[in-house]
Amino acid sequence: MAIKKQFLKTKPVCKVTFKVDAETAETVSVAGDWNKWNSKKAPLKKLKNGSFTGTVNLEQGKNYEFKYVVDGNWQNEPEADKLVWNSYAGSENSVLEL
Repeated sequence: MAIKKQFLKTKPVCKVTFKVDAETAETVSVAGDWNKWNSKKAPLKKLKNGSFTGTVNLEQGKNYEFKYVVDGNWQNEPEADKLVWNSYAGSENSVLEL
């Protein structure tokens, strides 16, 4: 799993690319507070090498909580900027600091 951030100079936006190595998975998506935790709004595309990737544009200067949904199982990003406890879900969420 990996995250790549590209800060745009002309707009207060950061292009965030998510990459998940999940060769045996059928579906992978990203759910977070920017898409109201709806995994159907951010499916990742499966590449020939078996990894999944996708890019979202997020406003700079904010923190965003998220998780990956791999074949229905919620997973954190090991390379996230930090993890925070979410009492509603009863688990930690990955955090992007932009």
